[in-house]
Amino acid sequence: MAGWYAVAPLRIVTPRILRPFVVAVSALLAGGYAYVAARLGAEPWSQAALALPFVLVWIVPVAYWTRDGARTETRFDRAIHQASYLSMAWISFLLVGTLARDAALLATRLPGFGGMHDAIAQDGVPVVFAASLLAMAIGATTALRGPRIQDVTLPIVGLHRDLDGFRIVQISDLHVGRTIRRAYVERVVARAESLAPDLVAFTGDMVDAPVARIAADVAPLAALAAKNPTFFVLGNHDCYAGAQEWMAHFAHLGVRVLRNEHDAIRRGDATMIVGGVVDPAYRDASPAISLDAAAPADFRLLLAHNPKLAPLGARAGFDLQLSGHTHAGQFFPWTIAVRLVHAPHAAGLSREKRMWVYVSAGTGSWGPPIRFGTSPEITRITIVRARPATNGGTMQ
Repeated sequence: MAGWYAVAPLRIVTPRILRPFVVAVSALLAGGYAYVAARLGAEPWSQAALALPFVLVWIVPVAYWTRDGARTETRFDRAIHQASYLSMAWISFLLVGTLARDAALLATRLPGFGGMHDAIAQDGVPVVFAASLLAMAIGATTALRGPRIQDVTLPIVGLHRDLDGFRIVQISDLHVGRTIRRAYVERVVARAESLAPDLVAFTGDMVDAPVARIAADVAPLAALAAKNPTFFVLGNHDCYAGAQEWMAHFAHLGVRVLRNEHDAIRRGDATMIVGGVVDPAYRDASPAISLDAAAPADFRLLLAHNPKLAPLGARAGFDLQLSGHTHAGQFFPWTIAVRLVHAPHAAGLSREKRMWVYVSAGTGSWGPPIRFGTSPEITRITIVRARPATNGGTMQ
């Protein structure tokens, strides 16, 4: 009689609260709260009040990021996200201030520092709270006033004369969504146009929401594509927001979308190859690029959102890679963490063998609209002919 029926395999669904990601986030936040509440909360009511920002930070990754499938976002959802992101920044500053106070208390335990130790013990708590709020205010002002212009001049040995002074304007990590809206995008476009670009590069994480929700906010970017050769590569957040839809939409705006491919533009008698790779978060393909079948070129530019892809670009023979992704840490103390994780290509200009790498600090901000220790930027990279030096090297 065996075989006359089949037993369906048992599918065990792990409750959301027990998923490894949720457990890790919960443990980190619980540990952070226990430390801050013990050091800054003198009364039960103050310890209870300190729990609120930690709970707000916990809600978004646990209740929203682990959802299956897209859902309509309500005003309540938007409010929760904003409160969560702001709490994320405040907790970071609060933890740093608490650690600094404890370090000062430890250092002043030495003989002769009794009065200073007592003052830090008594007045340190309100100072920590005041400093964290001041950092929030400064960070919000820096983030929301718009990007500064970051000028980078790149000397290239043997550069074709027709490419001397060629200007590439890079816009990266704009993160159009809940905080970055049309007015901010219009300011970015106006500033980018004022730089008289020869080429515009969108190096990923341009959006943080589906096309249907923010198409009107992104629309001003079409003005750049109408006047200049403009290229786009996917970032991880573009993938989360709907990679296929956004690639189609940027193409509709007149932007050349590069998916593990390259194109060529000409200036006078010179040829520049512009390559672009997808982000590792893209599900339909892995980042890959080759110039084996490319025509001869006088300069080779690669757009890759994640700077960790630099070895790929260097092996392929590119002269310059433009990336983003790191935000240069966005705000302290993550500015330190990012340099440890992404070194040597964490922010600014660096080398990967013979290839130059420039990592933008980002044109917008992700999560909390806070910049502390960094500034949002629009980057103008000007490539110039390197001048020979008298010692046989080059002058920059």
